Amino acid sequence: MTIIPEQVVLPSGVSIEYAASGDADGTPVVLIHGWSDSWRSYEAVLAHLPESVRTYAISLRGHGDSSRPAIGYDVTTFAADVDCFLSALGVESAAVVGHSMGSMVAARYAIDVPSRVDSLVLVGAKPTFSTDPVLADAYAAVDRMEDPVDAAFVREFQESTVVRPVADGLIDTAVLESLKLPARVWRASMYGTLHTDFSHELCSIDAPTLLVSGEYDELCPPAAQQELLEAIPQARLVEYAGAGHAMHWESPQRFARDLAVFVQNAVPARDAA
Repeated sequence: MTIIPEQVVLPSGVSIEYAASGDADGTPVVLIHGWSDSWRSYEAVLAHLPESVRTYAISLRGHGDSSRPAIGYDVTTFAADVDCFLSALGVESAAVVGHSMGSMVAARYAIDVPSRVDSLVLVGAKPTFSTDPVLADAYAAVDRMEDPVDAAFVREFQESTVVRPVADGLIDTAVLESLKLPARVWRASMYGTLHTDFSHELCSIDAPTLLVSGEYDELCPPAAQQELLEAIPQARLVEYAGAGHAMHWESPQRFARDLAVFVQNAVPARDAA
């Protein structure tokens, strides 16, 4: 399956890279990647999704081959970009999926523009990543980071997200995508998104929500999943046995199946409510 990414220019002038797959009339889904990743974070998943799911895997501003403006790396602006992206493509509402840092963006969007979020999938998520002890070393390294970004740091960072073997070349691709980010974008997205805490607002999310967790995800352990279950009214949890923080890399076929079933069932259930 060969996917050729496209670009859409938002009213702000920011150009967003995205890859689309599935039938144009299928259930719309937006996939939002984690810190320093791009749409390619979901490349293996796209290959397993059914045609009945119309998927848009995006690269947030500053990431992948999207624009790298001087400002706008806070979670609210990232979420606003998602809103403008949907409008630019004429998509009224969609299932919104976010991994890791992308889960913060997805949750923020579900809070800010609930009418456009049919369902929500939070992957490798927790109420907040601010002052996280597991990320302390990475945060300190990014604070000191200079251009060109150290490839050894990036590889160590990406490899830390998995505990099981992944497809050949996947980590290499993730490293290359992460190296596209200048140090200022790493830093700005860290302070503007990962260091934010709006966990007290999660109770306002009214979309059906699926939490996807890896059994051995040290960053987002079971206690964090329980906090999310208690905070988000319509949340339920699925755990991937033996998986780490990037379970969609480790089990892309299962993730695609779980995602398709959830988003296609959630839309009629919400409409009926």
